[in-house]
Amino acid sequence: MIDGSILIGATARKAEGGFQSVNPATGESFGPLVSEATTADVAEAAALAAAAYPVFANLAPNARADFLDAVAEEILGLGDVLIETAMAESGLPRPRLEGERGRTVGQLKLFAAELRKGEFLDVTIDPALPERAPLPRPDLRRMNVALGPVVVFGASNFPLAFSVAGGDTASAFAAGCPVLVKGHPAHPGTGELVARAIAAAVAKAGLPEGTFSYLPGRSNELGGALVTDPRVKAVGFTGSRFGGLALVKLAQARKEPIPVYAELSAINPVVLLPGALAEKAEALGKAFAGSLTMGAGQFCTNPGLILALESEHLDTFIEAASATLAGVDPAVMLTPGIAGAYAKGVAALDANAHAERVATGKDAGLNRCSPALFKAKAADFIADESLGHEVFGSSSVVVVAKDVAELNAVIAALEGQLTATIHAAESDNAVAAQILPGLVDRVGRVLANGWPTGVEVCHAMVHGGPFPATSDARTTSVGTLALTRFQRPVCYQDIAESLLPPALQDANPWGLPRKVNGVWER
Repeated sequence: MIDGSILIGATARKAEGGFQSVNPATGESFGPLVSEATTADVAEAAALAAAAYPVFANLAPNARADFLDAVAEEILGLGDVLIETAMAESGLPRPRLEGERGRTVGQLKLFAAELRKGEFLDVTIDPALPERAPLPRPDLRRMNVALGPVVVFGASNFPLAFSVAGGDTASAFAAGCPVLVKGHPAHPGTGELVARAIAAAVAKAGLPEGTFSYLPGRSNELGGALVTDPRVKAVGFTGSRFGGLALVKLAQARKEPIPVYAELSAINPVVLLPGALAEKAEALGKAFAGSLTMGAGQFCTNPGLILALESEHLDTFIEAASATLAGVDPAVMLTPGIAGAYAKGVAALDANAHAERVATGKDAGLNRCSPALFKAKAADFIADESLGHEVFGSSSVVVVAKDVAELNAVIAALEGQLTATIHAAESDNAVAAQILPGLVDRVGRVLANGWPTGVEVCHAMVHGGPFPATSDARTTSVGTLALTRFQRPVCYQDIAESLLPPALQDANPWGLPRKVNGVWER
């Protein structure tokens, strides 16, 4: 089933040469040679996507929902080979990947349900008022339409839920956009399996073949060709700040600039307030260590920063966290490159005179992550921006402030983040009220008395944040709101009924909820 093919529409194509999967646990290469897509392949796939766009974008919502459900079923139908392939390519354990498969299927079905409700089109009608004085009002009808073909870059840390059929692909499909996926080279076998599942769903639904293409490869040239193809209208990306900003620059330099919805970097501050530390410092330290080391810390919501006021209770927290981290077995990281970058980031903190290492995990083996915890003074953190650089893995910095004013100064100095967390007892409410506005200004999601490693896929979720957490703070890559990234509004004025799309016709053949004269009709 896996042969290293490129999928351009309905055509699976092999090329000479290529690369193999790498098992990060052993460093060994395995599997078939994976073909690398070329700029010519990009042009062919983009042409097919452009041809598919008018058909796919104008499907009835229920028909597109059926397609998303079919993709979910095709992925489930892959069975255990999908999990075993992802385990070998990522080093992630079976329970994690089985859970991720469930999330992948679940978000496809969530978008399908959203389509069936019809609200995503935001149909709005202001009928003509020909007798209105002093001027009549024309007939005005508005709805959301799909942008056009979308490029999705698979992420390294979620081989399923943020990759070929992940949230970006699912939300783009839901909006009515054909998708071209650049497969991540860290898990090409996993990517091909899922890509073939999507292609099977496209064929069974009788959709144009250009509705989906899969283009694996390692080169920056491939990514650049995808972003700059004039038929592509938007990009979804999860990865490094450097890589994401390079894509943003390319997209903005086009003759027709397009949006790049990029998730870039975050260290997700956790604020420990005095009352919470007084009540349960030891328990918080242990729980923090669990969150920090989950999945070798390879989560975009990993708690890479702890903010607290100096106290003996904070010392207890650090001692408990340090003891717990010392007993954690080093976990395999996703790729040798990620493991090397983690080691380099930790070494930079070790070399920083303003950072004191307060916890060390067990010695790491090949491509494994040994946890590290550092401590720094608030004034030093504010003065030295390198202390706030993301280290992708199980590394965190405890920043110690003298008082609430200094704590607020640290918050004000933070870059944009995906999340912020406050641990507070009832006695901390007054201080929490002082720091909450500053945190809201910096993040896309604020949590209380929990840990940020966990993103619920639902209607209310925001997985985004001010730059550099993302390239567009107005959006989310998780939850039903994500599909709005790939839509634009269009208004029809005095257009004949026979020329209107079904969503805007008086007969309402799709049975959609619509806002008429400012009042919802369902």
